[in-house]
Amino acid sequence: MKKGWIVVLLCLLTAGFAAAEDIDLGDFPVGKWLDETYDAVWSFSSDNIQLYRTDGRLVYDFRGEVEDFNVSAGMDGLKLTFNCPATERSYQFVKGLTNLDLALTVDRNDGKHHETDMKVTQVLDGLVL
Repeated sequence: MKKGWIVVLLCLLTAGFAAAEDIDLGDFPVGKWLDETYDAVWSFSSDNIQLYRTDGRLVYDFRGEVEDFNVSAGMDGLKLTFNCPATERSYQFVKGLTNLDLALTVDRNDGKHHETDMKVTQVLDGLVL
């Protein structure tokens, strides 16, 4: 009987780890970028992504909420992509080769699409640009 409970517990723990991935930005830049369309600031740290209102109120903390997390380099620059089942959205951020801006693409599960270019507001340990 005890072995059965241990197997069930291990299965539940494994399922929890498989559902959410850690955030590791690797070479993707850390800092803050402004999405003027939604009066929001995207904040990237080495191990987390958060979304704030420009008045500082936290909108969403993505820690432990992402799936299919990927950082890759390509001809357009560095690309960060992930899905968030809780927000029912897929996100793509592209940091171009020639400036500090990020191109944001958001696809919602209901088919709505949002694209914007975001200006950097803070990067590298408080250096405000």
